[in-house]
Amino acid sequence: MTIQVLPPHVARLIAAGEVVSRPLDVVRELVDNALDAGASRIELEVEGGGLGLIRVRDNGGGIPAESVALAPARHATSKLEPTVGAVERVTTLGFRGEALWAAAQAGNLHLVTRPTAQVGAAEVTASGDDVTVRRTSAPAGTAVTVRNLFARLPARLRTQAPAPAEVRDITALLGRYVLHHPGLHWRLTVDGEARLTHAPADHRGAVASVYGPLSANRVLAVEADGVRGVVSRPELTRARRDRMHFSVNGRPVLAPPELERAVIEGFAELLPSGVAPLCVLDLTVAPEDHNPNVHPAKQVVALADLPGVAARVRAAVTAALAAHPLVRAAPAPLAPPEPSAVPAAGGNFPRLTLLGVYQELYLLAQGEGDLWVVDAHAAHERSLYEHFTRALGAQPPVELPEPELLHLTPEQVARLHERGAELRGWGLTLEDFGAGLARLRTLPAVLAALPVPR
Repeated sequence: MTIQVLPPHVARLIAAGEVVSRPLDVVRELVDNALDAGASRIELEVEGGGLGLIRVRDNGGGIPAESVALAPARHATSKLEPTVGAVERVTTLGFRGEALWAAAQAGNLHLVTRPTAQVGAAEVTASGDDVTVRRTSAPAGTAVTVRNLFARLPARLRTQAPAPAEVRDITALLGRYVLHHPGLHWRLTVDGEARLTHAPADHRGAVASVYGPLSANRVLAVEADGVRGVVSRPELTRARRDRMHFSVNGRPVLAPPELERAVIEGFAELLPSGVAPLCVLDLTVAPEDHNPNVHPAKQVVALADLPGVAARVRAAVTAALAAHPLVRAAPAPLAPPEPSAVPAAGGNFPRLTLLGVYQELYLLAQGEGDLWVVDAHAAHERSLYEHFTRALGAQPPVELPEPELLHLTPEQVARLHERGAELRGWGLTLEDFGAGLARLRTLPAVLAALPVPR
């Protein structure tokens, strides 16, 4: 479709706000454009945390020469018809026509593009409102480069996050795109070093690329009306919900709590309280039943029938788990040889008397007329946590006789670059070894007896 400038009465209907406030925003907008162009291969390069350079290459449809001059114009887009009703039926990831314009206002934009059937490519350079278009030669597809982000905005530049923190967030964002678009080629390069690569696969293969093969081997396929993806087996859980990922019509979104709760409820008694599974779920709804035009970053979408979507998610997860023999019959409580009194340890706990053990997981006790159910696993974790906290700084770190090589996910590598000094302060010396590996040289003395690879 040809690029055209949206008339004012349509542009006014688009969510206003800061489109580019950090390098992560540029990455998101350019990747959305590449996906909308039908690309099967997307490569992202980042230098200096994105402030020095961001480049996205794709092999998508390209921009025709007759409309390429409009690409960096504000509210110029090929993805939305210039009618009021089109804003209510968005079918693409981008639609506002502000991404390239905002990038040119915040930095120096360079774009080279060629549709497959076109002879010769077009080259666009834009800085602020200065735009230059010329002819050039290039392969089919589009390459967009943004350099010196915020160099003309010193106040904005001073408030940017450190480069390692921005790289960590960019890595996490691209990982989400990989999870929700697993059938494409993806590559992320940071300061000349490949950080994330993914070849076309299914959702399980995407989990392997982003979170490693151990996690990929513990996920189950989810396939239902309007819901598809994977969810982890009950033994793969986390204390946080940071690995619960959702997309709506291909757009990675910040899921409303109702959808996260629906997944957890789908596990029923298979999940202990206070933990969350890993999941990657692609939701499909009618274009008119969702609205991505409620936030400039487009990470938040409004769903017309959120309870209905949550019910479909819950049923899909339940069906996926029911198809596998994950549940065993609950055993009867195991009674101790004789009632024993557990002395009070202070705090708010009364004096408890142990009654039995249920399902080899929960301690049943009575105290002051109440029945107490204690999660033995959580209680043991708390005991270990307090022990390690006291012992962590009591002795100097232990140097391993032979350094251990550990496999890290791309996001873990980014976090290592960001927090290496803090880890060394705890006595944990981890050195980036390249190719998703890290070399472990020292351990806190309290952890030295643990098997390192685990």
